[in-house]
Amino acid sequence: MMRSFFSQLFHFLAFSIRRPKMKLENGVLVISIDVDVGSRQLGVINRGENDLNVNLLLSEYHVGEIEEMAMPLFAETLNDFEIPATFAIRGQLAEVDDPKLGLLRGSVKHDIAAHGYYHKEFTNLSRSEAKMELRMISEGMKKLGFNPRSFVFPRNSVAHLDLLESEGYKCYRGHGDFLKDRMFIEKRGELCNICPSLYLDGGTSFVFLKKFLDISIARKLPFHVWFHFWNFGETKEEIQRSIKKVFLPFFSYAKRKERSGVLRFETMLSAALKFESSLRMDASLSRRA
Repeated sequence: MMRSFFSQLFHFLAFSIRRPKMKLENGVLVISIDVDVGSRQLGVINRGENDLNVNLLLSEYHVGEIEEMAMPLFAETLNDFEIPATFAIRGQLAEVDDPKLGLLRGSVKHDIAAHGYYHKEFTNLSRSEAKMELRMISEGMKKLGFNPRSFVFPRNSVAHLDLLESEGYKCYRGHGDFLKDRMFIEKRGELCNICPSLYLDGGTSFVFLKKFLDISIARKLPFHVWFHFWNFGETKEEIQRSIKKVFLPFFSYAKRKERSGVLRFETMLSAALKFESSLRMDASLSRRA
C-alpha cells in the first residue's frame, strides 16, 4: 500500500510539473487491461511449464482462475458506464472454450489487443522466434473471431517493433516506470506508442485518480491507466470491494466530465487512429501555409 501511495504521489508531482509536449482537443482517458492467461484450462494444458512466463509468484492456473472470476465483474462495470477499454488477451485462448470472451462483444466497442501467445517476453525472443510468435497469435486470434491491431507486450518487454508493423498492428503500449510513465502519444515508425501513465493496483486511491484526470482535462492530454485483474485480490469479494471503492466513483466522475464535453474515452486503437489523423491534418495545413 505504501509503495502505491508513493508511486501515485510521485506521478502526481511529475505530471503537475512536467511541461506537456502535446495538446489534444480535450482530455482523454485510455484504459488497458492485461489478461495474462484468461482461463484456468491453459494452466492445465501447459502443465505448469509456462508459469514463470506469466507470474513469479502465482501459477498460470491460479492467474487464469482469478481472471475467469474478475473479467465478468470488470466487463460488466465498463459496459454499464459505456466506457470502452483495451483488453489484451493471449492467442492461446483459442485452444480452450471460453464463453466469457463474449462479454467483450457488446454494444460498447472494446479494443481487443494481442498479448502474446504464451505470454513470452519479446526481448528474450530471436527475430525468427518473434515471427513465429506473431504468426501463432494471428492464427489464434482469428479462431477467436478477433483481428487485433493493438499490441501489449508481455511484461512490457518492447522489442521487434518492425515485425509488428509488418503484421498490420497500429499501436502498442510502451514500457513505463516511475521515470518513463507519461501523458503522451508518440509515433514510432508506422506505429503509435500509447504511453502508459499509471499502473493501478489494490492501493490505488480514487482521490489521486481524480487529480490525474483533472490534469489530463486541464492540459488536454491522454491519461492511460493499465492493470491486471489479479492486482485487486484473489477472491471475488476483494475484487468487488476494489470496484466499489475505486472504479465506481472514478468512472462516475469521468462520465460527468465526458457529459460536460471536456473528456473523451478512447481505446488504445481509437486513440492511435485519431492521433494519426491529427498528424495528417497538421501536415496538410503546413503544406498549404
